[in-house]
Parts: sequence; structure tokens; C-alpha cells
Amino acid sequence: MRSWLTGLPILLCLTACSSDKPMINTSQSLVMESAVLSAGIITDEPTLDEHDGLKRATSVLYNQREAPVVVHYRYYWYDDKGLEITPQEPAQTVTVPAQGSIVAASQLGNLTASKVRLYLYL
Repeated sequence: MRSWLTGLPILLCLTACSSDKPMINTSQSLVMESAVLSAGIITDEPTLDEHDGLKRATSVLYNQREAPVVVHYRYYWYDDKGLEITPQEPAQTVTVPAQGSIVAASQLGNLTASKVRLYLYL
């Protein structure tokens, strides 16, 4: 039992050092507060493309309700290593019409951006 306990710290140290490239997990590209979903807003994950030398992220917000909904959103941009690119754009506000849709978009001049996260809140 004692030999097992002395070997445990060594095993943990080796496991922690085994990663080739330290990366931040940016796999969650859409973060939506529960109040947004409760208000009837649904969306897909954002898509990335390049337009006129700028990176552009877009996501369509759909309103399933009979009344317009004011939604705030912010895009967070990341490079290949998962590091956040600054400066950040300020939060944007849009009104999604009743039974309608609107595009939530962001542009960035930094072409090293490869991932984006969209954060939606009321």
C-alpha cells in the first residue's frame, strides 16, 4: 500500500506533462443564457468565413414567439492555440422581430483567428 501511495505523485506528474501542445478548450462555440431560450430565441452555432480580408462570424437568431425580443450578444475570437484575441468588440444589441430572424455578426481584421464563441443574453 505504501509503495502505491509513493508512486501516485510520480504518475500524476507524468500525466500532467504528457501533452504536446497546451491548448485552451474552445470547443463550445455557442453559449446561451437560459433566459434567451425561455424568451423563444433559438440559433445555430456561428459560422466563420473570410470577406474582403476580414474574418467574419455569423449566426442567425430565430424568434419563435409572437412578440419581438431584445437580445444582447458578443463574439469572442480565438487563435489556433485557443488563446483569446484582443481587443474585444463591445456587446451588440439587436431586436429579433416576432416570428422572424436576424443575423448576429462580427468582423475581425486579425487573420490568425480560427475559432469563435458567441455569447447570447437578455
